[in-house]
Amino acid sequence: MTEPLLRQIRASHDEYSLVVYQAYPAPIAGAALAAGTFVAPFKRERMTWIKPSFRWMMYRSGWGTKPGQERVLAVRISREGFEWALAHACLSHYDRDRHTSAEAWMAKLAASPVRIQWDPERSTDLGTLPHRAIQIGLTGEAVDRYLDEWILDLTDVTALAHEAHALVQAGQPEAADAKIPVETPYALPGHLAARIAATG
Repeated sequence: MTEPLLRQIRASHDEYSLVVYQAYPAPIAGAALAAGTFVAPFKRERMTWIKPSFRWMMYRSGWGTKPGQERVLAVRISREGFEWALAHACLSHYDRDRHTSAEAWMAKLAASPVRIQWDPERSTDLGTLPHRAIQIGLTGEAVDRYLDEWILDLTDVTALAHEAHALVQAGQPEAADAKIPVETPYALPGHLAARIAATG
């Protein structure tokens, strides 16, 4: 069995779309579910982070229990929109191997409506794994496109989060795995992989 790649996008996806996750307080989640996209009290002017990894979302939101993250949403977006985001992204940290200078990176970051962050992926019991999961931060034009063009549908998966968490707490991570959506590698064109420092 080969070792997992260090930075690889894994997601629930098909030919036309993929699923990302976000967690919000009930008023924002409820309004979004009713409208089919994010509307007030969601604020367009703020950066919003989308995450293809369900387990990383569970780590970030405490299985949908942290204040302000009590409702977990699965947001199905178009592949076209997702890849637009990657094509207009900048890494959230300076990498001397990929940027000519710190100043050049800062200028690119300031001009980019999308930020990419790679964080340690999490196992079902939320332990750290050796490979990385992607987080994608959207601002400005990217937020507008996300809300108005990319979102195909939203689903409340809070109950699934709580059910899987209960199984993990009961010492049954394999049973939780059976309920968590399957995430497989999302193949990227070479130019997009290079832009976001993906290694597979």
